[in-house]
Amino acid sequence: EMRYIRKGIGGSNPPVSVASPRVEGTSKATTRFARRLRKGSSIFSSSPVADEKMENLYRGCKPRNSSRLGNYMEKTYIDKLAFIEIRNRRVLETCSYGKDKWYIPGGKREGNESDQEALIREMKEELLVDLIPGTIAHYGTFEAQAHGKPEGTVVRMTCYTGKYTGELSPSAEVEKMDWFDYSRRKDVSPVDQLIFDDLKAKNLID
Repeated sequence: EMRYIRKGIGGSNPPVSVASPRVEGTSKATTRFARRLRKGSSIFSSSPVADEKMENLYRGCKPRNSSRLGNYMEKTYIDKLAFIEIRNRRVLETCSYGKDKWYIPGGKREGNESDQEALIREMKEELLVDLIPGTIAHYGTFEAQAHGKPEGTVVRMTCYTGKYTGELSPSAEVEKMDWFDYSRRKDVSPVDQLIFDDLKAKNLID
């Protein structure tokens, strides 16, 4: 990945990996800027006018087609855990208050929680069931653009299966729960769509 790194006017920059000397949809100025970074040279010159131009480019350069930015973007990751429960060839999904997409139940770690500890807590908080520790097994890890977040923000969803005690029931923080087959893929978040694809490919859901 390429990162724009500035050490100061007139200073040097460490070598930066660039997959291609030119990204389709970028301006010539942006390409020259990338090449200077790629060579490990300063992005600034001895000319105040040139320095001002490069400074502006450094601060706000944007390709005409931002979807083709590719390797020039530095990604930010959101680490989440999810519990996959399948019943009658349908997968469990939840929708929280104020959300416009459905999600496989789960959430983020708190403090130094392990995956298992965090997942047990989240399932108790969201759906009022107790996961049985010895039955929890890793299913897979999926990454996709985070719904409703700036481009380049990626959610990394680590998924588990397992058994539990109690009856699934939405808590105060979950508005509703339902069982989805593949026909409802469009209603779920981007990372859940990848999980749906995987479940369908493995013939686990209709």
